[in-house]
Amino acid sequence: MKSITYKKHSLKGRLLCAIFGHKFKTIKFITDHFKEFECRICYLQVTNEITDKKVSLTQEHREINRTLIRLYKKKDYQF
Repeated sequence: MKSITYKKHSLKGRLLCAIFGHKFKTIKFITDHFKEFECRICYLQVTNEITDKKVSLTQEHREINRTLIRLYKKKDYQF
């Protein structure tokens, strides 16, 4: 089972987001198309998929993002 990643524990923030929705800010640019986001209120961390759908930032997605960063850095150094 995949778990949802919260940076800090904020029951009040999670309740507000459940009612009004999340307010995401970009915390890391992976590539031009992939980014990591964090909610300003409840600190939920998500990333986007290839279909631009936001998904929970699990350990698996973190590793995929790290691999993408390494691949793009290698690609940039070749030119």
